[in-house]
Amino acid sequence: MKKIVTTVLIAVMVVICVACLVACGNNVSKVKVINIKLTEEEYAFGVDKAQPELLQQINSILAEIKADGSFQKVMDKYFSGEESDGIVSANYDASKNQFVVATNAEFAPFEYMDGDKFYGVDMEIAKIIADKLGQELVIKNMDFDAVCTSVGKNGVDVAMAGLTVNETRKQSVSFTDSYYNASQVLVVKADNTAFDNCKTAKDVEAVLNAGKYTIGCQSGTTGQYYIEGDEEWDFVGITGATCKPYSNAGLAVKDMQNGQIDLVIVDEAPANAIAKTING
Repeated sequence: MKKIVTTVLIAVMVVICVACLVACGNNVSKVKVINIKLTEEEYAFGVDKAQPELLQQINSILAEIKADGSFQKVMDKYFSGEESDGIVSANYDASKNQFVVATNAEFAPFEYMDGDKFYGVDMEIAKIIADKLGQELVIKNMDFDAVCTSVGKNGVDVAMAGLTVNETRKQSVSFTDSYYNASQVLVVKADNTAFDNCKTAKDVEAVLNAGKYTIGCQSGTTGQYYIEGDEEWDFVGITGATCKPYSNAGLAVKDMQNGQIDLVIVDEAPANAIAKTING
């Protein structure tokens, strides 16, 4: 779960997290991202296991749009400051020829909403895939924990939500070829100097393990597994840490600013997007 946000993204992040801060007054602390990658991950889309032909079609389309530059244009749009018109989801109708996508639209710049429109890298790619398949795009927005398990049910064809490939999720879906390399990073208050001398992930982990931190994250994401420890992911966990999961990273950062938690661990892209919105 990135980087230089668009005008639309700024508005969306305000809705998701910064608007929550307004009620707390103007004396809200700024934040900073510790730009040291704590993990290395690959994002892919999760396809219904009962549709192997669809998996092949999506992989073919991904290869095509990477080759012709369309994929990079989508990435540039959300990472380099261009605006987007957004995408409107059709209403689900089992009698129609539809491409149905499950997402969690609280993970800018990969998926987020402004009004009734969807934005983000994954959503734009979903539209490209639907168009190339000659199908109507339906986007179902849900909690992140339900995205993978919803595939193959109620018409859902594919999970597109900044999904990191792992063995547990492979039990629910067939992953496409990867399309993005991601990592977890740390978000702290701007006046936090505990990590200023860190140069490597081991340096950051040493500081984390030396404290007794309450750390926020988005529920069901790599950040939670990293904090709590997970054998499948080969994460040992953070010594003495208390993990506090949230429905989205913006809420975690809000609580950190208000002093309810100490730190936040989240994907690099939303971390930088949230920080830029708050500090800007």
